[in-house]
Amino acid sequence: MRVVVAEDLFLLRDGLVRMLEAYDFEVVAAVESGPELSKALAELEPDVAVVDVRLPPSFSDEGLQCALAARRARPGLPVLVLSQHVEQLYARELLADGSGGIGYLLKDRVFDADQFIDAVRRVAAGGTAMDPQVISQLLDRRAQDRPLGRLTPRELEVMELMAEGRSNAAIAAQLFVTERAVAKHTSNIFGKLGLPPSDDNNRRVLAVLAYLDRG
Repeated sequence: MRVVVAEDLFLLRDGLVRMLEAYDFEVVAAVESGPELSKALAELEPDVAVVDVRLPPSFSDEGLQCALAARRARPGLPVLVLSQHVEQLYARELLADGSGGIGYLLKDRVFDADQFIDAVRRVAAGGTAMDPQVISQLLDRRAQDRPLGRLTPRELEVMELMAEGRSNAAIAAQLFVTERAVAKHTSNIFGKLGLPPSDDNNRRVLAVLAYLDRG
């Protein structure tokens, strides 16, 4: 699997490269600035990009802006964002198309290699890998919006865990309920969010993130 890494701090960038290569990823580029990232994404067409939010030259939101531009040019490009903080506006914009292949992890809450590598693989496969704090902040911001306001507290819990990329079995274990109960909650969420039965693998992503389209 081919990966582009964007991180301005040398030690962290080198550590990411070494970790990915240890798990049999091919790092085709490791860059430190926004312009280098844009060029690498356009020319190398990686399977997934691991992107720091703040890159030179602006050190503001350069990485996210490059990721957004790259996904507009290549819809569905898998991007895993690394950040110190939750940038709500850009997180919503990344997620709003509902196409999946998006992750948003907070750097100080990545506790081991297995957690990080699992997130990279899920995002590359078209799923989501969201830090619970990111989801919590996004949900809190939109909690009064329809149709989100129609969900029960338990359905919101299930939706948060779905957004993290967890399976029904993992959600059931986390909430100490049966998989059948999780399936029922999931079905209710689909119905309340106006998502009809479909074979589309991204329906779980849409169920969690459709409300973000409301700006």
